[in-house]
Amino acid sequence: MFPLPARVLFGAAYYHEYQPYERLKEDLDLMAEAKFTVIRVGESVWSTWEPTSGRFELDWLQPVLDGAHARGISVVLGTPTYAVPPWLVRQYPEIAADHATGRSASWGGRQEVDFTHPAFRFHAERVVRRILARYADHPAVIGFQVDNEPGCRLPHNRGVFQRFVDDLRHTYGDVETLNRAWGLTYWSHRLSTWADLWTPDGNAQPQYDVAWRAFLARQTTEFIAWQADIAREYAGSGQFVTTCLHYGHPALEDDELTDGVDVTAGNPYYDMQDALALPDPTPDDHEQGWKTAGVWGLYQQADRTFSSRQEPFLITETNAQAVGGPAENRPAYDGQWRQAAWALVSRGARMIEYWHWHTLHFGAETYWGGILPHSGRPGRVYAELERLGAEFETAGALVAGIDPDADIAMVYSMPSKWLMQKYPPLGTADGGEDGSSYHRLFDPFYRGAFEAGRQVRVLHARQLHDARGEREGLAPDVAAARHPVLVVPGLYLAEDSLLDWFAAYAHAGGHLVLGPRTGYADQEARARHEPGPARLVAAAGVSYDEFSNLPSDLPLRAAQGSPLALPEGATATRWVDGLVVGDATVLAEYDHPHHGRWPAVTTHAHGAGRVTCVGTVPGRELARSLAAWLAPTPLSGWGDLPASVTATTGTSPDGRRVHVVHNWSWEPTEVRAPVDLTDALDGTPVDVGGPIGLGAWDVRVFVTR
Repeated sequence: MFPLPARVLFGAAYYHEYQPYERLKEDLDLMAEAKFTVIRVGESVWSTWEPTSGRFELDWLQPVLDGAHARGISVVLGTPTYAVPPWLVRQYPEIAADHATGRSASWGGRQEVDFTHPAFRFHAERVVRRILARYADHPAVIGFQVDNEPGCRLPHNRGVFQRFVDDLRHTYGDVETLNRAWGLTYWSHRLSTWADLWTPDGNAQPQYDVAWRAFLARQTTEFIAWQADIAREYAGSGQFVTTCLHYGHPALEDDELTDGVDVTAGNPYYDMQDALALPDPTPDDHEQGWKTAGVWGLYQQADRTFSSRQEPFLITETNAQAVGGPAENRPAYDGQWRQAAWALVSRGARMIEYWHWHTLHFGAETYWGGILPHSGRPGRVYAELERLGAEFETAGALVAGIDPDADIAMVYSMPSKWLMQKYPPLGTADGGEDGSSYHRLFDPFYRGAFEAGRQVRVLHARQLHDARGEREGLAPDVAAARHPVLVVPGLYLAEDSLLDWFAAYAHAGGHLVLGPRTGYADQEARARHEPGPARLVAAAGVSYDEFSNLPSDLPLRAAQGSPLALPEGATATRWVDGLVVGDATVLAEYDHPHHGRWPAVTTHAHGAGRVTCVGTVPGRELARSLAAWLAPTPLSGWGDLPASVTATTGTSPDGRRVHVVHNWSWEPTEVRAPVDLTDALDGTPVDVGGPIGLGAWDVRVFVTR
């Protein structure tokens, strides 16, 4: 982890150049009063830095940096390459990103260009170097953000496609090898020469899509690494380099991209008001988009950000007032900004930075609210964040870089997600294809763990076992000791060696939980010619050859003598694997005249551990019950809590145990301390078993005494 100040950095993106009148001193004074320690500047205005080609105007930022430094506020300096100036597009129209072959994106938003194009790279490097040469050694600057939310397009430009062909040539050697690997005898797709390869917008072959999406993600990774290397030429020993990630972007493989930066930074946005209530009112079929709904969705965003490098991270953007367009005006209830910030910190955030300081008076984001409203007068948001800034100052190093607890680990597969966007295994209620199928398989297990009061660590498959040898993975016995429960749903693409690693993990003492579609295909998306779960049949004690989509939920019942306690109303949803029992133990069964021939959940001892197969997408009751059975004693130690309360725990960098307790409700409540605690914000001791009061939309922070 790159060294950062020994407290949670706290602040906002600040664009003095957007202000309609002069108010720099007033803004910076208000920030200082709110205990701001950091602002992000400069990343959105290439045309201000360079109004015409080769003419640079750099002086305008100097007063901002000087004023911030005078008040003890640090600065993250951004590079402006994600929003290109109109003169660049006018002079080089060929840099426009192509939506499809021969159909270019129109200029007028942002990120419309092919960032691999030499003309773009020349001008991008020139402006980046001029900015960094001028300001990198300013005493306020602690780090650099290169670009902004990269990977938002799948460019089909001719140059990109030709490099893709070259990449295939390097990987496969000759077209006959590619023909065999992709099964191109199908539909008369056999290539006789590399020139025969068709363009991706006409593609219908899954094997092609696997390679194409992975290639485009590597272009994003390479672009950010290229800029990061330039920034490092100017960075001092105490300055970091990062980029900010939007995890839903289609050309992003976050665990690979973040290898090229010093620290992960993410931009979690979330619905507020009643969407943050517990019990969770979010419907099971709600599609999580660029912002999430539900408390569990907020926590999952934090856990995904931690997963990129398996270490604490920065939040470079998150909700200030309402977020979205002019019809999305739902700012938080009192207390919810504190709640969300402390939730992110409890899962490893070392910086909370809001987008943004002052609500804009013009542009597409006129109603994407900042900390200050359009009037510029401090109001309800500012008052709550002023309190939050004081809390971070008081808590200090205790909460800066928490290593969050994890009762259950879950394996995430970006390649499987990409494939399921185009070839989804799940359908929609109206009979269409569900392009969110990967998360429809993954999220119920995560949400069930969250609702059972269990904490989750998200792991990328490559972080466990990298078949390409580009990263050192975890030995199965080490993983079993570190992560005793490993849940693997929807991992459709998997090399033989990864599936063998899972078997070895269970044999070494881990509890492996296999969900639907895991391991059904190899790394090329070729369906395996063996029963499922592939290469794990002996370890799992079950096999299957048949599967079915479910048009409606199926009721479940616990098998006789099952240790898995199923509440009334437990259901299976969306999918059934026709599990045939070998020597596994049945835990849950379908109550259905046809599907009832197969078990819904089985478990089987394997070596020192076991393998549990979940042959369906679990409904909320089943998912909660599974999590409670898999991790019967939560690491938090808080046990049963009111339905509106969560307790998140982790370890401070100095070894102290931190407890962050939330009440996500209008109704005040009270809980009991599981151990002797001290309030980290006011120093009040609470003995074990003592009462802890929580107001409406409240959060309290404790350290084990």
